[in-house]
Amino acid sequence: MTPNSPELSDTAFQSNGVKQQQHEDNDESLLSDRSESGAWSSSSPDHNLRPTPRGRQSSPRPYPTRFGNARSLSSSSSSSSNGWLLGLLLGPKKQHKRMRKKLWYRRPVMVVVVVLVSFFFLMNWFMLSRIQDSGRGGALKFRFLKANSTTVSIKEELRKLGKGKRPQKTIYARLLAKAAHALAEGQNKPEPKDLWVEPYIRASSWRPCAEQRIWESSGGNSGYIMVTANGGINQQRVAICNAVAVARLLNATLVLPKFLYSSVWRDVSEFGDIYQEEHFINYLKPDILIVKELPKELQSLDLEAIGSVVTDVDIVKEAKPGFYLKHILPILHQNRVVHFVGFGNRLASDPVPFELQRLRCRCNFHALQFVPQIQETGALLIRRMHQNATHSGLLDHYLVGPFAESKMNGKRGKASRYLALHLRFEIDMVAHSLCDFGGGEEERRELEAYREIHFPALVELTKTTKLPTPEALKSEGLCPLMPEETVLMLAALGFSRKSRIFLAGAHIYGGKSRLTALTTLFPNLVTKETLLSSSEISLFLNHSSKLAALDFIACTAADVFAMTDSGSQFSSLVSGYRIYYGGGKMPTIRPNKRRLADIFLKNNTIEWKVFEVRMRKAVRQTKRVFSRPVGRSVYRYPRCKQCMCYSDN
Repeated sequence: MTPNSPELSDTAFQSNGVKQQQHEDNDESLLSDRSESGAWSSSSPDHNLRPTPRGRQSSPRPYPTRFGNARSLSSSSSSSSNGWLLGLLLGPKKQHKRMRKKLWYRRPVMVVVVVLVSFFFLMNWFMLSRIQDSGRGGALKFRFLKANSTTVSIKEELRKLGKGKRPQKTIYARLLAKAAHALAEGQNKPEPKDLWVEPYIRASSWRPCAEQRIWESSGGNSGYIMVTANGGINQQRVAICNAVAVARLLNATLVLPKFLYSSVWRDVSEFGDIYQEEHFINYLKPDILIVKELPKELQSLDLEAIGSVVTDVDIVKEAKPGFYLKHILPILHQNRVVHFVGFGNRLASDPVPFELQRLRCRCNFHALQFVPQIQETGALLIRRMHQNATHSGLLDHYLVGPFAESKMNGKRGKASRYLALHLRFEIDMVAHSLCDFGGGEEERRELEAYREIHFPALVELTKTTKLPTPEALKSEGLCPLMPEETVLMLAALGFSRKSRIFLAGAHIYGGKSRLTALTTLFPNLVTKETLLSSSEISLFLNHSSKLAALDFIACTAADVFAMTDSGSQFSSLVSGYRIYYGGGKMPTIRPNKRRLADIFLKNNTIEWKVFEVRMRKAVRQTKRVFSRPVGRSVYRYPRCKQCMCYSDN
């Protein structure tokens, strides 16, 4: 059954703002398959093969592959540096050795003016120094404000923060002081009307329909496909659904996927520890055959010796369906087994047959359900973020299954709204970006040492090639948003100081001291570690994939989700899930970092009201509703006729 989706809608939605946002996405998506740090993923076999910041390189170097003569390390060549540099030419000011010596101090009026101005600058210096001192990293305690705490002094909160070992000058101190003042003044004022809702009605015109099928089940007669997916839970999720599509394409039987163990994250979790095996097998039975293991007669085969092991080096990224029909299907016919190792982003988004694309959506949004242990703990996070109110969110049933109903035992009344924030500021992202984050010489040496170990190809490139400056990278929106920039964005958008914020992830570069501005201006900030008791979270410790699953649930179920890096695969999957099941009522803040960089550039002179207006306009433009652009992931952009149905009603 073909859903109704007007062809004109694809072009009608493409406003100038949307196109500019997609242009930034093209830059950031170059890293979406890169190994993510923290709980999000582990290292990938080709992790160190990316020699340039954000996927840029000067000259592609070919190397041999199994199914072709050569392919390049990167599909993109170096970009022109035109337009990169901001180039503010500041000529030297002439210094006059002879000053006009006037006896101005004899004038009483001037004396008074000088005293007042001096006092003003002295007080400003004192206030800013207090904020800067707070960045030295005392022991932060995540907590909630009391319900009647409406007169909290920002200055008092800043004064409570201890001093750490490493002094660090606070970035954007002037704007942070203005944000603190605005938040203190607005504690009892209503938030902007469109802050917690989707601003465009058209978002509700799309509804899920990937569960619809028009084909018969595959016989799986070509052979067996095995997949050992690398990366973290997000890369693994994409690899699983791509493997499902390839199995259907080749009329093969899929062996239940396995996960590649990483010595970095040391998570031994397998498919059955994260997802419900029986549901996965049974839900996709009308599409493909799935078995838990190879038949006994095939288990003794040396797959590598017979040429049945296919790695990521053998498959070009974003390979088209024709590649698998030409190169993989003959191996299946000959050996009856193919084992994909890695399989990170090895199936193109387009061109893919309609029903095969729909199968990918069906796998991601319907077939993959977390195990009860994760669902139950995820339900606890949602309930506590909503302060135990009798509230069942739009996505709760899809995320936590039967445990969504357990929240009905809570208190009656309107549930508290909460914002989920994915702050993508781990050291791997920071180091690979080649950007400057205000930490001075010590930060530069620390990141250089990290790159020497984890990104040797990038280090070599910096020695032989002239790369864009940190300022140029910043102006192009290629630098991660800093915590200080994130808190300024949230304050400018109008979130109240009392807003409840769930912070996803861990291992923020700079530690707790780097979160000082965020926790000071928004004290109702928590993580899964602070929401759950030691006994509740103990079963998840040392299992980064399970911890990431909890973050996925809390972020997806949030009233508003804010990402700081649209190239993050975690943020992409969360926002896609919210689009698919949200009914146009689950807003996502997805800032255009190029536009934000232009705003932050004026941090020393811009007034707070002007900053608010520009920030709100920039963020609102990224919320425009448009169909999935050609070549973009259906997991991130499910608004397309293959995954969702469109109706003007």
